[in-house]
Amino acid sequence: MTIVLRGENMQNKVKPFVKWAGGKGSLLNQLNKYYPLELKNGEIECYIEPFVGGGAVLIDILQNYKVKEAYAFDINENLINSYNIIKNNVNELIYNLEILEKEYFGLEKEARKEYFYNIREQYNAYKLSKDEKSLQKAVEFIFLNRTCFNGLYRVNKNGDFNVPMGNYKNPTICDEENLKALSGLIKNVKFQYGDYKTSQEYIKKNTFVYFDPPYRPLNVTSGFTSYTKEDFDDENQKELALFYKELSDKKVKVMLSNSNPKNTNKKDCFFENIYKGFNINEVYAKRMINANSNGRGEISELLITNYKSDNTYYGEIECIEENTILKQIISN
Repeated sequence: MTIVLRGENMQNKVKPFVKWAGGKGSLLNQLNKYYPLELKNGEIECYIEPFVGGGAVLIDILQNYKVKEAYAFDINENLINSYNIIKNNVNELIYNLEILEKEYFGLEKEARKEYFYNIREQYNAYKLSKDEKSLQKAVEFIFLNRTCFNGLYRVNKNGDFNVPMGNYKNPTICDEENLKALSGLIKNVKFQYGDYKTSQEYIKKNTFVYFDPPYRPLNVTSGFTSYTKEDFDDENQKELALFYKELSDKKVKVMLSNSNPKNTNKKDCFFENIYKGFNINEVYAKRMINANSNGRGEISELLITNYKSDNTYYGEIECIEENTILKQIISN
């Protein structure tokens, strides 16, 4: 059995190794209030995060609660590869990142630009095969994340990373202390490439699952944060809601984050429809990654749980179910 021990003297020290669109680092104080009581009481034995992304919630759970097993999944194979390299080969990772950092800082602005795009081209030229682990790919992944525009991870339909260079004077490319601390913290976490359904085989009694899927866009430009070549549209959101309900029926504790459509359309009841019968709560986030700087600022997000919590949010009641999949969800 995998054992994940609470990180001694590490609270608030370990942080995500990447900047990530929609990252939950700034929301942890709010999210903590909605963790299941069973987690706080030590009754949760297994923690699963099917859309791990930057891993802020995973790190928070590992640092502050005791669980016997932890699993993390993502359909970004380069992200999962990087987690596994940090977990298993952190010293070599740091050594190579320090080389890139030294070379990059030694260049003038135009030369840095050429260096960035050369690394990006090299990164895109080599595709990981399933379950492959590549040190060089992890080094390039972290370098690009730390030097690209806003730390955004975005790919085109061919799966090529296409974010331009950011305008940073001296970005932190190799955070040795944090990488080593993170490596120790996640030593017993299983990281696996795959979509959220891949997690199903690991879900058992006394499991807490946190879903942080690609958010439903509030407008055209908010889709700017997409980080895989596969879109996650409304049909995917509905399928995820069915999966959420399946887990709830098995008495698994489930929490899910998503955008709040009412930020832009008070009559949009999409999530009230597909998560009817569950607790829909509001948290507030400052979202800084957006193609339009005028769209940045504090907005409401939804946090949906299958267990009771305070400050339950009730949306507009005039919500009409228009298709079979919605009726499947709400017919109990």
